[in-house]
Amino acid sequence: MQIPAPFDYARATTVADALALLERHGPESRVIAGGHSLLPMMKLRLARPEWLIDINDLFELDFILRDGNQLRVGAMTRHATLLESAEIAGLFPIFADAERVIADPVVRNRGTIGGSLCQGDPAEDLSTVCDVLRGEAVIQGPGGERILAMSEFHKGPYETAVGQNELLCEIRFPIRPRSGSAYEKVERRVGDWAIVAAGAAVSLAEDGTIDDVAIGLTAVGVEGTIAPAETVLRGEKPREELFVEAGRLAALASNPVADQRGPIEYKRHLSDELTRRVLRRACERAA
Repeated sequence: MQIPAPFDYARATTVADALALLERHGPESRVIAGGHSLLPMMKLRLARPEWLIDINDLFELDFILRDGNQLRVGAMTRHATLLESAEIAGLFPIFADAERVIADPVVRNRGTIGGSLCQGDPAEDLSTVCDVLRGEAVIQGPGGERILAMSEFHKGPYETAVGQNELLCEIRFPIRPRSGSAYEKVERRVGDWAIVAAGAAVSLAEDGTIDDVAIGLTAVGVEGTIAPAETVLRGEKPREELFVEAGRLAALASNPVADQRGPIEYKRHLSDELTRRVLRRACERAA
């Protein structure tokens, strides 16, 4: 049996309280919400925090709120809530696509969007979702609030822009007319990490051409969205030959490694095929 190293525990009651506890206990303190990422790492001794700051009482960070042309999602919103939200399904169907293939009901009932993003796992689904939706991260710290684009939030594998004494509080998504989005994942078994997954978000102009598009890949070494694949689509009417070319460029942009989930060429093939599929579905939903 794997057992975490000894640690102390504190339970925060407000965002201000959580920030004060992080400041007081310093770099050896870690925030815990659902715990499905942090606790396994502690059991393997890959993480050895001296203090755990429990933020499960921070109900102020558990919300889904439409605010003008933005949708605001609190960092403590559970995966199950995202999956069940009719408002999110109507605005951003990519969330339902992704949440259905994240782990299992036990994990989805406890895990949070903030925890998923802050873990920064390269095979984590919601990072790609937030990238293609052009989300913004709202971070609170001793110096106040700052807002970062997702391209600035992610710094690399298991690394984000959230400082040790800061807290991710919410994610904001722009709402655009005539928009659609989609996510598709290939996994070895239900609830597993992705072999490869792809996400896309598309906005159509009034004449039916593609006004804006974002494409992302999961688990194949791609950071952010794939600009070359997006460029060939902008200003064009959606059609199969464009999806084929975008898939080819997405596969070229991928940088997979061979492992127990498959060889490099197989993962590149999936990057190509899944990109085509999500673009088709996103354009259908936008129309």
